[in-house]
Amino acid sequence: METTKPDNPRKPQIDNMKQILPRNDDVECQIHRELDAVQVVHDYSKRAQWLRAAVLGANDGLLSTASLMMGVGAVRQDAKTMILTGIAGLVAGACSMAIGEFVSVYSQYDIEVAQLKREQRATGNNNDLEAMKKKLPKPLQAAAASALAFAVGAVVPLLAAAFIRNYRVRVGVVVGAVTVALLGFGVVGAVLGRAPAVRSSLRVVIGGWLAMGITFGLTKLIGSTGL
Repeated sequence: METTKPDNPRKPQIDNMKQILPRNDDVECQIHRELDAVQVVHDYSKRAQWLRAAVLGANDGLLSTASLMMGVGAVRQDAKTMILTGIAGLVAGACSMAIGEFVSVYSQYDIEVAQLKREQRATGNNNDLEAMKKKLPKPLQAAAASALAFAVGAVVPLLAAAFIRNYRVRVGVVVGAVTVALLGFGVVGAVLGRAPAVRSSLRVVIGGWLAMGITFGLTKLIGSTGL
């Protein structure tokens, strides 16, 4: 009498588990997708930081140059003196920003390079140090970007005052141009910082008005004493 071997009852269960469990290829693809997403977020964060620094630099150039021009314009009403003052402020401010940024970023660069060397000695990892250095902040690039951003902001009041002879009209145009630029920088900074655009813009504009007003008033007061 022939006996038939019963089917293995565990085989369907094993087949079902194979269908349920993900394959290694799927897991690796998922990991790569997650890593790519993290890299995209990291790159966006770095670009946002650079843009925010550029906006702050341009705002600094705009406000400091405009305040300087308003201060000198309070005691000297001719256009040439006011514009030369703005040019001097642009050059001095851009150089100051560039040197300060270079020193700051180079200090950060030295600290991070020293940390990489310590990690290599501690772990025995012989990865290429030069390749890792390329991912660190570049001092010269940061200095040039900071100087350029400052200069871009400083050009606004200079252009506003360059072609107007009448003193009162020139001052009004400078204040108006600076106000519009401050609103724009405030909106961009708020968007990058995910803050309320209207409130941030008004805060920047009011601060700019105060800076120009205080500089104009104090210079006018000191100039009236005959110093």
